[in-house]
Amino acid sequence: MSTDHQQYSTENQSAAIRSYAEARGFAIKATYADEGKSGLNIGGRAALQRLISDIETGHADFEAVIVYDVSRFGRFQDPDEAASYELRCRRAGVAVHYCAEQFENDGTIGSSIIKTVKRAMAGEYSRELSVKVFAGQAHLIRLGYRQGGPPGFGLRRLLVDQEGLPKAELSRGEHKSIATDRVVLTPGPSDEIAIVLEVYRRFVAGEGEPQIADDLNKRGIVTDLGRAWTRGTIHQLLINEKYRGHNVWARTSFKLKQRHTTNTPGEWIRADDAFQAIVPLELFTESQKIIAARSDRLSDDAMLERLRAIFSTAGRLSGLIIDEEDGPSSGSYRSRFGSLLRAYALVGFAPSHDYRYLEINRRLRALHPDQLTTIVEGLRDAGGTVTHDPATDILHINQEFRASVTISRCLPTAAGTLRWKVRLDSALCPDVTLVVRMGPENTAVLDYYLLPRFDMREAMLRLAECNGLSLDAYRIDTLAPFFQMAARNTRWKIAA
Repeated sequence: MSTDHQQYSTENQSAAIRSYAEARGFAIKATYADEGKSGLNIGGRAALQRLISDIETGHADFEAVIVYDVSRFGRFQDPDEAASYELRCRRAGVAVHYCAEQFENDGTIGSSIIKTVKRAMAGEYSRELSVKVFAGQAHLIRLGYRQGGPPGFGLRRLLVDQEGLPKAELSRGEHKSIATDRVVLTPGPSDEIAIVLEVYRRFVAGEGEPQIADDLNKRGIVTDLGRAWTRGTIHQLLINEKYRGHNVWARTSFKLKQRHTTNTPGEWIRADDAFQAIVPLELFTESQKIIAARSDRLSDDAMLERLRAIFSTAGRLSGLIIDEEDGPSSGSYRSRFGSLLRAYALVGFAPSHDYRYLEINRRLRALHPDQLTTIVEGLRDAGGTVTHDPATDILHINQEFRASVTISRCLPTAAGTLRWKVRLDSALCPDVTLVVRMGPENTAVLDYYLLPRFDMREAMLRLAECNGLSLDAYRIDTLAPFFQMAARNTRWKIAA
């Protein structure tokens, strides 16, 4: 259950479920509630994940699950994803009841059709709400109001009421508490504004970002986050239009929590001259010309040669590393070659390697033999036969299929989300790849993915916390389903 922004929604759902249980003669053994969680994906739905895990691992001491209505499993954009969770319950012998629906979930054609329609309607509700919320946020941006994010060095967030009258300056970590209040950007302390103008003037005069950053650090001046200046932070200060007083939003989007997308400038939502500018137009324009000219005057080959030199020096590539070097920015490479990944590929860099985490990689390599031993023992305990090829680490199971085991390191992003990269063995082509997905600290296993070869069309997979049914249908919380694949029943011959 979730709150759906209604103060008593959770209580109402609980009351309806209790009444339904009493009328049907059920005794409530446990309650699983995802209060206030988004139903767009299963990521963050800890209670739903625990429910499915308890049922599939045999830890559930109940015979039925009572849900308020069809949409409570989730407002997934793929109706089949919502259906999959009910199916997993039924396959484990646990029935699903919808107490607020006007039909019996009895497996008839009629109930199946109604559930499919309602799941599609639940997803459509989220889509329509997303459009309305986006339109509302875009409207506020065009009116000059700020929509989240830190103000930046030299700027501050000012809380205003619905009439636009100033109320208070918001400190870092503070947020508005009244729905009708709004936030705008306002010039910060005069000493910070002086530094911003100094950076722009020195850059236009010919100094590079690294030299400016070094000088600010020597003078003991820190960024708005209390950190040392770098080429990248100076570069971001030079290209951000908020210093010209422009309110720009939706450079990227994450609609319906499906996929992060980088939008083209034509798709950005903007309000020019929304705030008081702290950098004069002529100074800002001149700095943008200099930045654009650095990449415009270089050929593709010259840009790639510089990128190759950065790769050779740093041993890896990222947007931050590129922006720390004196030359074309990461944005210039993205614009010139379509994406950073394509530019990386052209200089021979595969971003699956992360040399900052050598110690973690060493630990995970040491963990691999232990995982293999555990898996082999579990398969044999389930009644299967397993042979292990030490040269390739391929497992031959029941002389029927081959499996490989790969451990995927967790990669927390700056935004706090989690990512995993999985390299599939395209040379040995195992029938099944068991992915051991590590948790945020890379010290404990989070979950597993059983990936069949015939469904995997890419040699490299990038997993997020929620990946849609096409991948998450293969996610398992424990190794029990994999061990069960090796189990075999004895067939008795009965003489006539």
